Amino acid sequence: MSQCIDDQLGGLTYAIIGIAMAVHNEVDPGHREAVYHRAMHQQLCMRGFASEYEPRLPVMDQHGNLVTVYRPDHRVEHVLLVEYKAHFYPLTNDEIAQCLKYFAASDCNVCLLFNFGRHRLEWKRLFPPQKILQHRHRRPRS
Repeated sequence: MSQCIDDQLGGLTYAIIGIAMAVHNEVDPGHREAVYHRAMHQQLCMRGFASEYEPRLPVMDQHGNLVTVYRPDHRVEHVLLVEYKAHFYPLTNDEIAQCLKYFAASDCNVCLLFNFGRHRLEWKRLFPPQKILQHRHRRPRS
């Protein structure tokens, strides 16, 4: 029996997973990532979700200098990060690590990682590690 985890987003993650399943069924695997990215964006907008397409997540050093900017595929309702892949192979720790970096540069506490390239939609719901949460409390706010 699987354990139900409350992600504190009031069903938002379930709604987005449902949209991703519908997109996967409609578009089918075998396309480039950009196809799923656009299809998800269209569906999010059609269903009335506040959706930021490739939001900017600046990474600053301790002196406030811009080091780089991360761009996850979507941020939904200002609280949920979403990342898409279209690999024929299963998701790896490299894709998970990419999402964990987004946590360090944002205040979001949930990230959905989708792989549209498989016969069945593959997805993971990720949470920031404790180490990243501790870092957030120490970083300067702008």
